[in-house]
Amino acid sequence: MGQFAEFAALHVPGDPVVLFNIWDAGSAKAVARAGAKAIATGSHPVADSLGLEDGQNVPLDLVLENVARIEEAVDLPLTVDFEGGYSTDARQGGENVRLLQAAGAIGCNFEDQRVGGEGLHPLGQQVERIAAIRDAVGENFFINARTDLLLKNKEHDDALIDQVVERGKAYADAGASGFFVPRLSAPKQVERVAREVPLPLNLIAFPGAPPKSEWADAGCARISHGPFPLNALMETFEQMARDAMA
Repeated sequence: MGQFAEFAALHVPGDPVVLFNIWDAGSAKAVARAGAKAIATGSHPVADSLGLEDGQNVPLDLVLENVARIEEAVDLPLTVDFEGGYSTDARQGGENVRLLQAAGAIGCNFEDQRVGGEGLHPLGQQVERIAAIRDAVGENFFINARTDLLLKNKEHDDALIDQVVERGKAYADAGASGFFVPRLSAPKQVERVAREVPLPLNLIAFPGAPPKSEWADAGCARISHGPFPLNALMETFEQMARDAMA
């Protein structure tokens, strides 16, 4: 079984794979030693580790170099948080993801918010972008299509979940492998999205989120941790520095 197939098989509704997001080869090795079944970068911690702001501010060549180093450091499937693909043009975005694949990634997150702008890409445009990525990378690549609807809206009501489901179904038809909905957390809403969208559902753990068991019971297939591990680590590191200099 190749690493793509191995990674795809980890996405089991009711028994979610846990991805403890890393930022470089050293953090990847630490997570691998902890027993991870796969490695996932987070764009926010990668940027933070370089003293940059999140939002495609890490140069693309540096992203690709980092991916190659991580891939060499650990013998596990590697998926990369690739934000908006570093282009609003569908064809160029597909080519950028192909470069990511060539660097060693077997999957990526691809979001629908306008990186550096306002709101989300129109549904039709985002479908075109996902389809272009699929054309560029072939079948053996895990496109984790992310919608930022819940991040962009304060009221997480049924009408918003209708839009989430609409986007999830369209992304599946366009060739996505998984569906990522940051800030989706209420078990009843999780259950609805997992039931109605024909893709494994990815959620992100955050302080105050429901326990993993509730999300698993609702049909979640993947749980990420985003920037929170590095945030906690840096708080500890800063306090250690304060204690040392006291």
